[in-house]
Amino acid sequence: MSRVHDPTICALGEGPLWHPLREQLFWFDIIRYRLHTREGDRTKTWQFDEHVSAAGWVDEERFLIASETKLFLFNVETGQSEDVCPLEADNHATRSNDGRADPFGGFWIGTMGKAAEPGAGAIYRFYHGEARLLYPSITVPNAISFTPDGRFAYWTDSHRGQIMRQPLDPADGWPEGEPALWLDLSSEGIIPDGAVVDAEGNLWNAQWRSWRVACYSPEGAFLRAVPFNASQTSCPAFGGDNLTTLYCTSARDSVESRDERPSAQHGMTFAADNVAQGLPERQVKL
Repeated sequence: MSRVHDPTICALGEGPLWHPLREQLFWFDIIRYRLHTREGDRTKTWQFDEHVSAAGWVDEERFLIASETKLFLFNVETGQSEDVCPLEADNHATRSNDGRADPFGGFWIGTMGKAAEPGAGAIYRFYHGEARLLYPSITVPNAISFTPDGRFAYWTDSHRGQIMRQPLDPADGWPEGEPALWLDLSSEGIIPDGAVVDAEGNLWNAQWRSWRVACYSPEGAFLRAVPFNASQTSCPAFGGDNLTTLYCTSARDSVESRDERPSAQHGMTFAADNVAQGLPERQVKL
């Protein structure tokens, strides 16, 4: 049974991250340019001046955050920021989207058109101070996640309905060879969104407009689904005591225009307890 972790309505909730040192969940509202967390019984919010979407933790106080024009360091104690490198800064039609730190200290981040224009985005990897293009011509990058042993990365272009698996160099985490199709959901009409991998190697995938996060084995077999009271589930994260709570962001934007089932909780951030054993989020090494 899921519950509301935070009642703040996000236009487009994304990028939930359980900070393993702070033992605290952070998440974004991309469209409203905000970063949220909970402190006790209240919500704390940081307001930015452009789209922000995903982060990796650097130390106890600092995150590497992806925005529509750059990667930057942000200190949640002081509110100070420091630019690290540009991210499609000369392209005013795109913004960042899904991202996650890899087991090697790198940070993968996707970009997309602000109106989801076909092929307008890409997926990059930030490593040792440089953001390098991995995959061009992506429409909606999502599901960036990694196997526990660091041998593979997962990602999807959501509008295709297919999750890809990419072999990684065991020395430094750069892609080796070409990505292979791992899970094809297109025939089911399922739209894969953000994903996270648990300690057993199962992939938990938020499925847009499906009211759920679905779990698949390392071989791609469907295992189970956790329902949430919001149609547009966008991204999961493990956290809480012993990393056994599954958190999930959602989006309110465009729900009414799609004639979705009514729910006062569209756009809220949810939690389901004792779901599976997660893994600590990896640290970004600058």
